[in-house]
Amino acid sequence: MSTLPLALRDSSTMLRRNLLHARRYPSLTLNLLLTPIMLLLLFVYIFGDTMSAGIGGGAPDRTEYIAFVVPGLLLMTIGSTVVGTAVSVSNDMTEGIIARFRTMAIHRGSVLIGHVIGSVLQSVMSVLLVGAVAVAIGFRSTDATPLEWLAALGLLVLFATALTWIAVGMGLISPNAEAAGNNAMPLILLPLLSSTFVPIDAMPGWFQPIAQYQPFTPAIETLRGLLLGTGIGNNGWLAVAWCTALTVLGYLWSTAKFNQDPK
Repeated sequence: MSTLPLALRDSSTMLRRNLLHARRYPSLTLNLLLTPIMLLLLFVYIFGDTMSAGIGGGAPDRTEYIAFVVPGLLLMTIGSTVVGTAVSVSNDMTEGIIARFRTMAIHRGSVLIGHVIGSVLQSVMSVLLVGAVAVAIGFRSTDATPLEWLAALGLLVLFATALTWIAVGMGLISPNAEAAGNNAMPLILLPLLSSTFVPIDAMPGWFQPIAQYQPFTPAIETLRGLLLGTGIGNNGWLAVAWCTALTVLGYLWSTAKFNQDPK
């Protein structure tokens, strides 16, 4: 069999394997998914009035704050979901299944491709679930056209792909599942240091560059612009550039580590 059909066949097999694992052991995904949902409910129902008054400078309006916070939490959902990918990859590396795969006549890259595609699909499903919760408590997209909805979905998929490749690399370098989860924690923490909950200009001056010059902020501002009609400016190009750079970096890092001969 030629290389391309072999790669497609084996990647499809590995994708089914990872989806079956996710279906049989959903507790990790559900635990990670609870983080953005709990933050959504916490900031809307506990802090919503105060945060909206502080941001708008007027009367409290929880509805406006829901619209503000949801785009950031959708991207945070992706960061939470791919932590499970790092743990899954680490388990594969430490439990001996990869050593078994190396002795079989399968396309070598199919193992990573199966993890990546499976993780992206899980991320999209997680985003849809968090989005459904957001709609249930009052989130509404204002004046978004079908093209803007399609662009928003494309951005989410692109961002999920980028973070997944980084998470795969983190899983490959981790000696065990616990270390993999710890190594991937920045993917959950970075959204907390972005414009998810408050605008950049409301932060202390010394902290604004930290929030501004990181992958999540331009992606969040782009998603807000697409769903809510706010200005996007250069954030669209910056978000695509970050996603492309992280995807290439994660791919090169992961494949180089995976192709190393075991010690």
